[in-house]
Amino acid sequence: MDNKYKVKLGISIGDTNGIGPEVVVKTLSDNRILNYCTPVIYGSAAILNKVRKALHSEHFNYQQVDSVQALSPRKVNLISCWDQDLEYTPGTPTPESGKASLDSLLAASRDLKAGFLDGLVTAPIDKDNIQSEEFQFPGHTEFLTSYFDAPESLMLLVSGDLRVATVTGHMPLKDVSDRITEQLLIRKLTILQQSLRNDFGILKPRIAVLGLNPHAGENGLLGTEDMEIIRPTIMQMKERGHLVFGPFPADGFFGMQQYRQVDAVLAMYHDQGLIPFKTLAFESGVNYTAGLPIVRTSPDHGTAYDIAAKHIANETSFREALFLACDIIRKRQLEANPAL
Repeated sequence: MDNKYKVKLGISIGDTNGIGPEVVVKTLSDNRILNYCTPVIYGSAAILNKVRKALHSEHFNYQQVDSVQALSPRKVNLISCWDQDLEYTPGTPTPESGKASLDSLLAASRDLKAGFLDGLVTAPIDKDNIQSEEFQFPGHTEFLTSYFDAPESLMLLVSGDLRVATVTGHMPLKDVSDRITEQLLIRKLTILQQSLRNDFGILKPRIAVLGLNPHAGENGLLGTEDMEIIRPTIMQMKERGHLVFGPFPADGFFGMQQYRQVDAVLAMYHDQGLIPFKTLAFESGVNYTAGLPIVRTSPDHGTAYDIAAKHIANETSFREALFLACDIIRKRQLEANPAL
C-alpha cells in the first residue's frame, strides 16, 4: 500500500494499570502491522518501556514524536500525553491511572477531530476512575458520540460474520423497558443498516431483532413491549422494503444458531447481546461504534486488573480491532475516492 494513503491509526493506551499497555505492545511487536497502518500510541515512553522490558519484547520498537504531523510512516509512533513519572501499579486502579487514560483519550480524539488521524482504537478504560469534569459518561461509546457531535450511535460487536448490536447501552437494567420506543428502534435499525452497507459492504442486509422479554413476551403474557412496540416497528420496517425479522426469543435464537442466517442481530440491552457474543467470540471480538463520522474500534474486553502484569493477556481482540478499523477506513476512503 502506498505510504501516501496508509491509514494513520490513533491508539489510546487505556488504563495504564490494566492490560491495555500489554495488548498494545504485544500487537505492535509484529512489524507486519506496519504494512497496514501507521500506529500512533498516545501514552508515555516510561510505561511502554516497562511493559516491553517485562514482556522481553525485543521486536517492539517505536519512535517518539512531538506531534502527529511528524509521524514516521514505517514505524510505531508515540506521542507523550503526560510529563510526570506516572506510578505504574499493575492490577490496582488509581486516580492517576484514570487521569492518564483520559489524557490519552482526549489527545487522540483531538487529533482525530482535527483530521490528523484516520481512525481510533481504544484500549480499555476503567469506567469509574476515569470520571472527571471532562468525562462524565458511562463509557467510550457515549463520550465519542458526544465529542464528535453525532445525534446517535450504536454499539456493534463484530467477529467475522457475527455482528451483534444493542438498542440500549451502559444503563441499569431497570431503566431499559422505558427506553424502548418505536422511534429509538427505528433510529438504531437505520444506523445498523447503513453501517452494514457502508462499512461492511452488505448491499441488502438481513437483520434479526431480539425480543425484550422472555419468549419475546409470549403474546403479552410475559410483558407487552414485544407485542406493542417491537413487533409493529419491525412490520413498519418490512413495509419500507427492509429485511428485518423478529422479534425472536433471545435464548432460542442463539441456542439454535439462527444468527448464522442473518447479517446482524439487534439486541434490546447490553447483556442480552454481549453475553452470547462473548461466549461465541470472546478472544476475537471487536467493539465498533457505528453511526459516527469517524471510525473507532476497541477490543471487546475490559481492563482485566486480575491478570495485569502476569503477562498472559491475549492480544487477539485488540489486533482484530486494529485490523477492522483499517478495513473500514480503507473502504470509506475507496468509496470517497475510487482512484486510490
